Amino acid sequence: MESLPALRECLTAGLLCNDSRRVQKDQRYEIEGDPTEGALIAAAHKGGLQAGLSFGKRLDSIPFESEHRYMATLHAGDVGKKPVIYMKGAVEKILERCEVGLGDNGRSAPLDKQQVLEWTKEMASQGLRVLAFASAERSSESTNIHHEDVRAGMTFLGLQAMMDPPRKEAIRAVQSCHTAGIRVSMITGDHVLTATAIAKQLGLRRDPKAAMEELVAVTGKDMEHCSEQEFTKTALRASVFARVTPEQKLKLVRALQSHGNIVAMTGDGVNDAPALKQANIGVAMGLGGTEVAKEAADMVLADDNFASIEAAVEEGRCVFDNLWKFIVWSMPTNLAEGLAIMLAVFAGTLLPLLPVQILWINMTTAIFLGLMLAFEPKEPDIMSRPPRDPQKPIMTRGMTIRTLYVGFMLVAGVFSLFLFEKQAGATIEQARTAAAGMLVMGELFYLFNCRSLNKSMIAIGLFSNKRLFGGVAAMIALQVLFTYWPVMNRLFHSAPISVESWLRILGISAVIYTTVSLEKSISRRMRSATHTRG
Repeated sequence: MESLPALRECLTAGLLCNDSRRVQKDQRYEIEGDPTEGALIAAAHKGGLQAGLSFGKRLDSIPFESEHRYMATLHAGDVGKKPVIYMKGAVEKILERCEVGLGDNGRSAPLDKQQVLEWTKEMASQGLRVLAFASAERSSESTNIHHEDVRAGMTFLGLQAMMDPPRKEAIRAVQSCHTAGIRVSMITGDHVLTATAIAKQLGLRRDPKAAMEELVAVTGKDMEHCSEQEFTKTALRASVFARVTPEQKLKLVRALQSHGNIVAMTGDGVNDAPALKQANIGVAMGLGGTEVAKEAADMVLADDNFASIEAAVEEGRCVFDNLWKFIVWSMPTNLAEGLAIMLAVFAGTLLPLLPVQILWINMTTAIFLGLMLAFEPKEPDIMSRPPRDPQKPIMTRGMTIRTLYVGFMLVAGVFSLFLFEKQAGATIEQARTAAAGMLVMGELFYLFNCRSLNKSMIAIGLFSNKRLFGGVAAMIALQVLFTYWPVMNRLFHSAPISVESWLRILGISAVIYTTVSLEKSISRRMRSATHTRG
């Protein structure tokens, strides 16, 4: 190392111009801080600087900001020597501040900036993250540092490149997002060639449904002089945005939103806060993010892993699915309960169900039947569906039609069974008990149709929701008590009914189940035919 002073200086710059640190925990070393800075520390230690330096006390620093894309620190020099500025950052930003380079002999040498840029492009095209390093001496009385101090007169020390490959789970997550119709774009401070190489590994593309598509990458410099219209076109066309400024991040979010897109933005720095605030969903990094970013964001990613975002989308779709299933189940059942009373009142006939019986049915079925839909597992194709239009109503035309015909079938079943039981010689209490049993069992059978709004119960797995069967068993047990337990008979004016009555109840309920199943089957075939023609 002593025979390579330029290399030693480059590694020293990476070690000292650094906000991370290496600590020993449980007989192993770990990095606390930014992983990129951690790699610089590891490189310096492997280069023989692990024993520490005889100088290097930090006196002042200029923290990294995406606006400037560099960091600089001022350190006390060795005994009898002047303080030293060490600087690291984007290659083009460092080069424009350097006049000379450090030769292999440790002395100043002419700097071929074009050659450095060529080396940078070569490494960046391989997906390597490249940082440049520079230094300069200060007057002995200097104890602070400002941007003006590093504007010029720096000595170029060299480049350090590191591989930061995407995680395997991130690649899978990106592909899953594409399948779900979610477009994923990369906004990064890295060199455009590095970003492009990583984006290709991730499989990014503008159109989530396109199997093969040329990757479009642009830089902040490319977008500096774009008109509003051109900027928006670029935002919609490109998948990789490299070396962008905080202002451009904010403009990108607004440009995408102007075309009706729901935008989720990730960020970790102070300068990311405006874009995080503007995005529909701002996601801050929980491990490496600043407090400002976390405050501006809508949610904080605890593990800084993109795969967690994809998992959250999947879970969110499942929650919405199950909420929708509950609504689709509860609307016709509540409609039937209300109509059973209203029609009897308007017709001036005996009530087929007493209000207290309606209260019993509504309370028990909501808990033991409807609530069980919340435990439905994710459907296999949940991440193969296109995103749902946020302007689309929850109750679609098809769901409204199903609500109406199921509600009227339940009401028809209640009235027909009530009248039949009376004509067959049953008491009014028995007829009402049979009608109540009809409504409960009709809702129970319809519940199995609501486990999936489009698929059959067999297709999603007959026993995939064991809690649902527990709720069904509990509901049946309660209805048996409602029918045959004397205490319940006194409380709810019910009465024991015959086996024949139960068979009629089950028969009408089976008709409701079969009708809905046929409607779902026909709808699937119609959608399949439309998709084939399209």
